Amino acid sequence: MINLNIDDIQQNLSGFIKLIQEGNRLIITQADRPIAEINPISTNQPQKEPRPIGLCEGEFVVPDNFNDPLPEEIINLFENL
Repeated sequence: MINLNIDDIQQNLSGFIKLIQEGNRLIITQADRPIAEINPISTNQPQKEPRPIGLCEGEFVVPDNFNDPLPEEIINLFENL
């Protein structure tokens, strides 16, 4: 794990990309506080199978009026926050 200030990254981005490609994990800080973590992508993991279509078939019913416009009082609740 390598801790870097955001200013360091901006000055030498290509050098830090190389570190990531070599397998290093970077923690980016700003004002000495961690704000982001960059990890290399593991190419050793097998690809996951896509989820099957209809996985929850029969678990719930979509009402016939699902796509109907919302009642005016509901719209007003969203618009008059």
